[in-house]
Amino acid sequence: MFSAKDLELKKIDHLGIVAGIVDSIGMVEIINNLLGLEPGEKVSAGQVVKAMILNGLSMMSQPLYMFPKFFELIAGEHLIGAGVKAEYLNDDKLGRILDKLFIKGLDTVLLAISLNAVQIYQISLSSSHLDSTSFHVDGEYGYSLPEVIFNNQKQTDYIGKESEERKSPQAIKLTYGYSRDHRPDLKQFITELVCSGDGDIPIYIKTVSGNEVDSKKFGEIAVEYKKRIEIDSLIVADSALYTESNIKLMSSIKWLTRVPLTIKSAKILVMSLTESEFVKSEKSGYSYAQKKINYGGIEQRWLVVQSQDRKKSDLKKLSKKIEKALTNTQTKLKKLAQEKFACAADARKELIKISKEFKYHQIVNIEITEKNPNIQEDNKSKYYQISASVDENKDVIEPEILSAGRFIIATNVLSEKELSSEKMLSEYKAQQSCERGFSFLKSPLFLADSVFLKSPERIEALAMIMGLCLLVYTLGQREIRVALKSLNYTVKNQLGKTINNPTMRWIFQCFQSVHLVTFQQKIEFLNLTSEMKYILLFLPEACRNYYKYIS
Repeated sequence: MFSAKDLELKKIDHLGIVAGIVDSIGMVEIINNLLGLEPGEKVSAGQVVKAMILNGLSMMSQPLYMFPKFFELIAGEHLIGAGVKAEYLNDDKLGRILDKLFIKGLDTVLLAISLNAVQIYQISLSSSHLDSTSFHVDGEYGYSLPEVIFNNQKQTDYIGKESEERKSPQAIKLTYGYSRDHRPDLKQFITELVCSGDGDIPIYIKTVSGNEVDSKKFGEIAVEYKKRIEIDSLIVADSALYTESNIKLMSSIKWLTRVPLTIKSAKILVMSLTESEFVKSEKSGYSYAQKKINYGGIEQRWLVVQSQDRKKSDLKKLSKKIEKALTNTQTKLKKLAQEKFACAADARKELIKISKEFKYHQIVNIEITEKNPNIQEDNKSKYYQISASVDENKDVIEPEILSAGRFIIATNVLSEKELSSEKMLSEYKAQQSCERGFSFLKSPLFLADSVFLKSPERIEALAMIMGLCLLVYTLGQREIRVALKSLNYTVKNQLGKTINNPTMRWIFQCFQSVHLVTFQQKIEFLNLTSEMKYILLFLPEACRNYYKYIS
């Protein structure tokens, strides 16, 4: 006979994959080594971070204050460690670990983990992509850390010590700024992200105050990143990086970035090149023309790129703008024609004034006519009226037609052999890697959806945890794609079509409803299908271990 106590059913779903990736890069051990262990603690700092990542990648949008409740349903001991109970993962424990991470240095912790992952998974850092986004927050926040124990000393013991190593880092400011979330009514913080060109793996994350401007921070981030990773990586970024001060600051760094067309010389260049000067790219729908430029005292190569798809779109927009401008111009001229002027000079003056408002059109067929008043009119003086028509201003329209679909990317790598024009274009197009990462972090199914913590320090620490979630997610995605392509195998997507580049989100969905069944100290897996076992073959062994019988 057996009772209900002999039987336990806990969810595991795709979280065995998440736990396996965490284990494969030694994350728990790295964090424990950095933060140390507290005497008699029931769950270590590394295990708490692992639990946060399991929560963050559960795709269930569980707020942090629901943390213990979440692990009542999950096979916590199986995924995190023997003896780890749900009640140990409470708000107080989470907050203390976030505080300790902040005091240790969030960039130090994340870099130690990401660079270990780079080594283990042999990720190339020949190019790195830099971008930023904002995250809005709710509520009010104080600016002091609660008292925490750090390596057997109170956090308050560190304050006032002269050792740079023991100074508590400066917290960011949660404040109003340009909101990428379209929530200007809420305070925010900004996350600067550097991803590898190989697999979109987040390598470096820096959280800054909500009112920081990208153009002022990007150069500093690039220099700091290069110094920390000690690898000669090509830094790729959007036009916010391209300022005179930034490119001077990055004199010892290889960079590739878009040139803003607000720079006069750049605007003139895209408008002046003829079609015959462009070379067709290997990338379908693109062509380019290369120029050597000196800007800000820095010798560089500019690649003027022309996209056929973008050209069609730009020309369509331009046509609508010209049409709208024509309607506006004709309306103003019609109104002007009804006005009466005391002299011809006044009429010409008003005509010149109004013509300055016209961008795409010019006034032609101008006639200023002297007229006598009608008998019925009170004013018996002569007056003058304007008659004119409009024509398209070819001097303005033709350069815009010529520049349609064009943009400029620049690099300080002068050697074509070291960085070809084709490689410049492909690296810049890969800039979407950061955008994909931000899209993932802002998903409603992710823990960032409910950022509500006690202090900016903890929010900054949570942003680092979010970065670790992205690290685990992208590592898993890269691993399964590399394995499938190298072995020439495929998996089925949502439509039943065979593919070799599945998203990790889809892989996670494939593992829904997997449960861990414990009966009389024996473990079995419920609903673990042959298709799931097939997918596990292409993931690290550490992932497979979580779906095997464990005595």
